[in-house]
Amino acid sequence: MSIAPLQNVFVWDPSPNIFTVPVINHPITWYGVLFAFGFFVAYFVVRHLFFEQLKNDCPNKPQTWVKRLSVNLTDRLTLLVIIGTLIGARLGHVFFYGWTYYVSHPVDILKIWEGGLASHGGAVGILLAIGIFTFQHKKNHSSFTFLATLDAIVVPAAFVGGCIRIGNFINQEILGTPTLLPWGVIFLRPVQGMRGVPLHPVQLYESLFYFISFVLLIIIWKKLGQRIGGGILAGWFFILIFSFRFLIEYIKLPQSELLKEDSWLNMGQMLSLPLILLGIVLVATYSMRQRRRNV
Repeated sequence: MSIAPLQNVFVWDPSPNIFTVPVINHPITWYGVLFAFGFFVAYFVVRHLFFEQLKNDCPNKPQTWVKRLSVNLTDRLTLLVIIGTLIGARLGHVFFYGWTYYVSHPVDILKIWEGGLASHGGAVGILLAIGIFTFQHKKNHSSFTFLATLDAIVVPAAFVGGCIRIGNFINQEILGTPTLLPWGVIFLRPVQGMRGVPLHPVQLYESLFYFISFVLLIIIWKKLGQRIGGGILAGWFFILIFSFRFLIEYIKLPQSELLKEDSWLNMGQMLSLPLILLGIVLVATYSMRQRRRNV
């Protein structure tokens, strides 16, 4: 993996594979490792959030009981979220960004290790997974409502998004528009063409913003007294992440073939708007509830 300066830009041409597993001859990709690492970190973040919530809700229970229950709930939620994310993000990419290709190559839909996951589809998949989780546990664990679980999930989701965008950068996909800025990047094997042209490293812009959002959400959670359930964390997540996603689309190359090039909004922006609106509704609803309590 190497980066070399060339006329005020960087040439970027790493191998997408870390190594190849002997015997089965299957490559282990940077994208797959970063995706798995993001979920690994997310697991422990959610487990900690659940532990603190249970500790506040059950002050008379021993710490060992609280820890065991938080692990149990996190394990079940993690499995559902991984399945929901992979299916939702993959189908989102297939239907909104690559339908022309995948309708002729349906088997390639299964090749998620090659990249091609849409964050909007992933968001829908996660919402469905949370719905299933809360339905299964609402009787025994009433404090883990849909909003409480959603609040817990969105905090590490920002971190996972940052890891995935680094994977996109290594894969030379989801490219920015041409730029003359000194940090422009020349990709030698870009998925969307534009070889040899300095482009905005939009993958790194997004990754950095997602990591910053992760830290901001942790700060908000601490200011709330380490509580989840009001929907305020989810609200700010949707506002921050998808507002930034809406804006950065202006310096991305088109990814969807379903809209005309002269369309006022591209696919990423159109899919971001409902999630931004959802975030505004969640924040506004939380604020109104707080005002009523303070009256």
